[in-house]
Amino acid sequence: MVQKYQSPVRVYKYPFELVMAAYEKRFPTCPLIPMFLGSEVLRESRSADGAVHAVERSCRLRVDAPRLLREMAGVEHVVFVQKNILNWRERTLFIEAHNETFASRVMVKENCSYTVHPENEDWTCFEQSASLDIHSFFGFENALEKIAMKQYTANVKRGKEVIEHYLKELISQGTSHIPRWTPAHVREEHAGSQSAPRHPSSLETEGLSDAPGPAPEMAEGDKLEADYIERCLGRLTPTQESCLVQLRHWLQETHRGKIPKDEHILRFLRARDFRLDKAREMLHRSLNWRKQHQVDLLLQTWRPPAPLQEFYAGGWHHQDIDGRPLYILRLGQMDTKGLIKAVGEEALLQHVLSVNEEGQKRCAGNTRQFGRPISSWTCLLDLEGLNMRHLWRPGVKALLRMIEVVEDNYPETLGRLLIVRAPRVFPVLWTLISPFINENTRKKFLIYSGSNYQGPGGLVDYLDKDVIPDFLGGESVVRPVPEAHLTPRGTEQWPRQGPLTPSFSGTLHLQLSPLMQVALDIPEGEAVITWDFDILRGNVVFSLYHAKQAPNPGPQEPGARANGQLIDKGWVLGTDYSRVEAPLLCREGQSIQGSHVTQWPGVYFLQWQIHSPSGSVACSLPGVDDVLTALHSPGPRCKLLYYCEVLASEEFRGSMSSLESCASRFSQLSTASTASSSGLSHSGSLVSR
Repeated sequence: MVQKYQSPVRVYKYPFELVMAAYEKRFPTCPLIPMFLGSEVLRESRSADGAVHAVERSCRLRVDAPRLLREMAGVEHVVFVQKNILNWRERTLFIEAHNETFASRVMVKENCSYTVHPENEDWTCFEQSASLDIHSFFGFENALEKIAMKQYTANVKRGKEVIEHYLKELISQGTSHIPRWTPAHVREEHAGSQSAPRHPSSLETEGLSDAPGPAPEMAEGDKLEADYIERCLGRLTPTQESCLVQLRHWLQETHRGKIPKDEHILRFLRARDFRLDKAREMLHRSLNWRKQHQVDLLLQTWRPPAPLQEFYAGGWHHQDIDGRPLYILRLGQMDTKGLIKAVGEEALLQHVLSVNEEGQKRCAGNTRQFGRPISSWTCLLDLEGLNMRHLWRPGVKALLRMIEVVEDNYPETLGRLLIVRAPRVFPVLWTLISPFINENTRKKFLIYSGSNYQGPGGLVDYLDKDVIPDFLGGESVVRPVPEAHLTPRGTEQWPRQGPLTPSFSGTLHLQLSPLMQVALDIPEGEAVITWDFDILRGNVVFSLYHAKQAPNPGPQEPGARANGQLIDKGWVLGTDYSRVEAPLLCREGQSIQGSHVTQWPGVYFLQWQIHSPSGSVACSLPGVDDVLTALHSPGPRCKLLYYCEVLASEEFRGSMSSLESCASRFSQLSTASTASSSGLSHSGSLVSR
């Protein structure tokens, strides 16, 4: 495989002629470059008018490699042939070099150029590119490739330092100006009018220092300058600079449409550890995604629905001590289930994308404000109030999808995630989502449980005191979260119509009837029924039953049906139908998640029955006391929100859509947990207040 290197444009703020004088000081030997053992001129020529000077040299370089490798190769140094063409008229120097040693096994090619800066004729630009192609090298191809690239990039950085050293040396010796080349007859006519060399102090008025002002920042389509990279993008190694230059050049040649900003390109390189092929593939997919979904217009077109504006507990809040924009999200205080039901998963995803777009915009603004590169933002995540209710399965699925979209299209935008007041249930959520988060992103997470975020080592290490929100003991007043814990539409009934669907949800009111049942048609033998419900009022007993056929023969729509009692009153338990899940007592305020792997086709009944302290669980008919109580009660005796989903067994096993693993591994983390099972199935329910 051919390894390539491409440098950004390095700018010397000195005239071309003075830079050439500094460059010539590197020959025949250069003490500042220890590996450069020396050189000799092979051939040399000049044009008739003296404008073009061509020199071909043989250069000897010390091999900086393990002794074993040097002994096997039988060399202590390698020879490169360098050809320079200096054109004084055009003010350019082009350099071509290739290796002569081991040319049949390894091919190294290098091209360099010194030219006049297009915006300032008193400045000089330097560009460099190289390629390494190893055919065979005694079985040490990979080792040689790493050694060569490491040594080459180190020499690139050293080369600039050497030129700057000799420039300062020339100026200190009184050579601060070298006249531009002119034809011989012009030089004779103006010989008397040429001024004498000037003192170094005169450089400030002649444009040799920073006085003339910085070079203009790179516009789209221009070449990248090294000074611009350091000023606007941060310090990069020569290899990283090369990857950025190459990826940007590839976009200019292949991408149709607006070229993304350099900060955007750099994020994808960092996300893939500057592996050019992988970063290019990732960026290509993301650009297509942005075009398909018109993400560039999102900030201008997106208007959050009213429930999001009222109940979404997140917003931007100043910046952290490093100048990163700060976003605060009080996830534990949000009714995520109600929000998803009220606005839909797509709207919530759009809102998350708008937050990320705004974050990039704020990073660019802070870069201009503070005069240093700021490419990421900080998130303060408050988990007070988080419980198993937030692990509602569709909500977890939506969260995982959002993480996937953000990871794929907004890499390296999160600089730091401060998680505070993490409850005991947090490990459950972390186990679910952490496999979907990039390892580099996970390293930026700082997790505080209880009150550990207070004092030294806590938030004060990352946020100024006047930025820490008041609900965390700080001085900054933050808009309070709405008092309602449930979005209004989160408690409405959401009927599903039509043929059998993989999910079914709604609200059950147990008042006159002491029980409610939901029937699910399972046409094939093996499937997985999952359930997730919240007890909003009262205590209930949950059970699961199976029957080979529906209790009421006749025309029925396949799918899920909800009613007071669907099981025929004349049926006998154990004969006409069977209990496949043992009764589970569920108390007010609890959230229940569970699953059951079916073994037979037929109808499965999910049943919720009002819990009677007397223990008459088996009774199906309401008693006199129940009726009287219901008539005099202002509302339902029991109320619950439920969500049921039927999955194919191959989808379920090993899938993050299941919380079964949480029931078996993390049930001890919740306030109360119960796993129910029977000899007929593998199942479980997770209970939490």
